[in-house]
Amino acid sequence: MRRPSAIGRNHARRSIRLAAALGLAVSLAGCFTATYQRGYVLDEAALAQVPPGSSQEQVLLVLGTPSTVATVSGETFYYISQKAERTAFLNPEITDQRVLAVYFDQNRRVQRLANYGMQDGKVFDFISRTTSTGGQESNIIRQILSSSTFTPKLPQ
Repeated sequence: MRRPSAIGRNHARRSIRLAAALGLAVSLAGCFTATYQRGYVLDEAALAQVPPGSSQEQVLLVLGTPSTVATVSGETFYYISQKAERTAFLNPEITDQRVLAVYFDQNRRVQRLANYGMQDGKVFDFISRTTSTGGQESNIIRQILSSSTFTPKLPQ
């Protein structure tokens, strides 16, 4: 019976190492996570430029066109955003949803600002640090935030 030469054994070891490194690289590539931002991207510096009393025109200049506008009990601008993460080939998972609401008075001046999101399953205002009470406004915000069945089409 023939004994393998030292060159043949080194070649076999090198092939095994190469296969192991390739297998490790492929398995780590499956751990790739991408974050996607959809909708309005909130800029804290821009938000500081629209204090209560600002005109509606100033809000439009600083924050841009709102995602939607409501005229229930006065005019309100809503800026809606959503963050989703996608790991490898899995469906994207929504990690954060926010609704920035700019409330105006009868003179089209900013009455107040609210930055709504979900915290512990409840609608929460991250500016005043309070949960919203019931009512029509709360139902609109809750409806926007709870529509998380939306699955964004993300690049493959």
